Amino acid sequence: MHVFHAFAMIATILVRPGVFSCPLPQLRFLSLTCRNRSVFLECLRSLIDGARSRKIPVVQIFHVEDSGPFSLESGYVVALQGLSFTPDAVFQKRSHSALVGSGLDVWLTQHGIRRVIVSGIRTEQCCETTTRHASDLGYQVDYVTDATLTFPMIDRYGREWTPEQIKSRTELVLDARFARITTVEEALADGITQLVV
Repeated sequence: MHVFHAFAMIATILVRPGVFSCPLPQLRFLSLTCRNRSVFLECLRSLIDGARSRKIPVVQIFHVEDSGPFSLESGYVVALQGLSFTPDAVFQKRSHSALVGSGLDVWLTQHGIRRVIVSGIRTEQCCETTTRHASDLGYQVDYVTDATLTFPMIDRYGREWTPEQIKSRTELVLDARFARITTVEEALADGITQLVV
């Protein structure tokens, strides 16, 4: 028998407080105080605290690029204000999936982890892409929508999609195909965080 521990994947790509000069509108949005951000932070804290109390490893992943606002030199790639924890590992990614070229898959394999809990920023980009990729690699995935964050978007037809609509669409395309859509409580429920194979 081998015990596989679940793992919370936290993707934090944020703007420092009070910085509104960032060239990417989505990063300006993340620096604002808003209800979606508050709910997200509360859920993410609960997920991290719950994982910690159950000895589930928590990793932090940053999206980085060689230049521009996602470069390490820009000062924009920092941990989210209001979220303080010491991750078990920190990774840098250069694509939407946290599993491409970051070393995360190697780390998961080395630690015998086959189930992941996905949370972070952005719901429909990094979180959704990582979820699909993890599923395709054979991981069991819990996707905690409430612990993801996105912002309003306008599609090519001029229709504005609210964060709630984007999250609903993401749940629709992931549920029972690539992931189990869960609440924080469901992702951390006893019997789910440890799988005996």
